[in-house]
Amino acid sequence: MGQAVFAYSNLRNRLEAGYYFLTFEGVSFPPMNKIPSVDLKLFTSGNPEDKARFVREIGEAFENIGFVALSGHFLSDELVERLYDSVKRFFALPEEVKKKYEIPGIAGQRGYTSFGKEHAKGRTAGDLKEFWHFGQYVEDDPELAATYPENVTVTEVPEFNEAGRETYQMLEKTAQYVLRALALRLSLEEHYFDNYIHNGNSILRPIHYPPIESEPKDAVRAAAHGDINLITLLMGAHGKGLQVQNHEGAWIDAIARPDQLMINVGDMLSRLSNNRLKSTIHRVVNPPRELWGTSRYSIPFFMHPISEMPLNCLEHCIDEDNPRLFEDITAGAYLQERLVELGLTKK
Repeated sequence: MGQAVFAYSNLRNRLEAGYYFLTFEGVSFPPMNKIPSVDLKLFTSGNPEDKARFVREIGEAFENIGFVALSGHFLSDELVERLYDSVKRFFALPEEVKKKYEIPGIAGQRGYTSFGKEHAKGRTAGDLKEFWHFGQYVEDDPELAATYPENVTVTEVPEFNEAGRETYQMLEKTAQYVLRALALRLSLEEHYFDNYIHNGNSILRPIHYPPIESEPKDAVRAAAHGDINLITLLMGAHGKGLQVQNHEGAWIDAIARPDQLMINVGDMLSRLSNNRLKSTIHRVVNPPRELWGTSRYSIPFFMHPISEMPLNCLEHCIDEDNPRLFEDITAGAYLQERLVELGLTKK
């Protein structure tokens, strides 16, 4: 067995046993029992000391638990209110109306995905959710635009399309600045990710977890999983439900203030950094029985690069104490692998 394959297998064994985090460059962290908070305005302030502080704070959090609650983003309260209003109105439409927006043959990359269709890797029970996908709005590269499925327009709730596009663009801008900070943390040039994420295959996913009507047999609202992409920016983590697994294997509640986004590392960034930045297992648990009659809404933005981006482990993240954990692969090939595992497409 090659060194990379052995190291990857060993990492997976540790994950399954609950030993989630590795040390890096001789540094180990105590287990975190809450999600750290950071303020993006430190990075964008123009003050070098504030900028360095943000890079340090988000870097340490992502090297430990892989999650932060971030304020200072580019979403306005007015836009958030418009988006949630239109999201709730869309999911309240009759099933037969929503299902006309479930487009066959595109692996759920755009439009509607009905209740219970997606499942976590390694599970067969479908998650207790329905969702919608907004994709990239390519305006300066017709050739690239032709490779992406077109966004689907909802005629019954026109505000849904407008608020979705605006939110997509503001979250993409926020993610760009976060990735610039992470590039500096990884000793890369600040704009390393810019060309890879421009017109990238990112997804905005409004999710509706409907009220639970009977005892679920083996399903939860979202089973334990890691995200595929570079980073995820989550709206709506303001109440209990989302849980994150720390490196002792304990599940902790991930709750953000109303003005914060929850941001986490995805598997693509973990691969690139040779697991220096942690793609943490997380889940959305079912509420207590007395709250079964309530819906939950959350809206993650999955920041993806263009498909050609190499996810090869950065050479300066590999040394004797931190052997290469992942084989070389492109973002597009890796995404295809994971969509098959999720049951959204076939080989």
